[in-house]
Amino acid sequence: MPMRPWAAIVARPPSNTAEVVGLIAQRVQATDGRISAKRLLPVARKAGYTGSPRNFRRAVATAKATWKRDRRSYRPWVPVPGEHLVFDWAEEAGRKIFCAVLAWSRYRFVRFGADQTRTTTLELLAECFEELGGVPAVLLTDRMACLKAGIVANVVVPHPEYVQFATHHRCRPDFCEGADPESKGIVENLCGYAQTDLLVPALLEDEWPDLAAANAAARAWCAEVNGQVHSELCAVPAERLVTERAVLRPLPSRRPPLRAGETRTVDNAAVFALVPPATWCLNHWSASASTCRPPKIKWSSATPAPR
Repeated sequence: MPMRPWAAIVARPPSNTAEVVGLIAQRVQATDGRISAKRLLPVARKAGYTGSPRNFRRAVATAKATWKRDRRSYRPWVPVPGEHLVFDWAEEAGRKIFCAVLAWSRYRFVRFGADQTRTTTLELLAECFEELGGVPAVLLTDRMACLKAGIVANVVVPHPEYVQFATHHRCRPDFCEGADPESKGIVENLCGYAQTDLLVPALLEDEWPDLAAANAAARAWCAEVNGQVHSELCAVPAERLVTERAVLRPLPSRRPPLRAGETRTVDNAAVFALVPPATWCLNHWSASASTCRPPKIKWSSATPAPR
């Protein structure tokens, strides 16, 4: 069929952004996709771009979409039963929320804390282990300052108290890559879920009078969500926990009760009232019970009752 003269195919002229496409892609990659077209336009002008700002914004948006699609490869994480517990802190309306997820069963643990210190974090982890009925092999979190002693060659050095806690419970601490929340998205989703489904509706009603009331509401919320069918697993997390509990590591036989220790300062006489003289002498002074003398110091300690 002969081609009509008016239907001749006309080659489309190249875009006026074609000469700076490489520059745009380079700057987008170098800034991890955070640079704006407004700040990149003067650089492109110096490189010879003469088009409009509107066309340039479109080119930058296309480059960012391409970079976001190709920046990393995603593979589904297939967790192993009893292996990972992922935890993190979130904050909403001045409330500090501790969130933890047992990766395989997706059992969720949410509590409110007075602060985000190392002591509070370890106390809530211990409470989480008690509720799970065992200890997972790996504790995964981000590089929270309270649990790290430093970073050497981009490797986090855990704080000695955190190492002591993990050793006592026979588990291993692990940390995510820096500034990479996607590597622990399982708990990031829980943080957002707890904020929108637990805390935000409660803010519309009477505020919880104290931390104990807030945690009572958090326990009720956890019981509710753990008893429902998970949308991704199509299973009930509380029922999967029963199966996973069989492969969790046992809790330590000697562990303090789940309450805050009470610190007291006492004199020398009170030391001997709390600790028998013979035991104190044999353990600390290497002397006989009849000849040892207490040092002229004050003694203070947190003394929670043993189990």
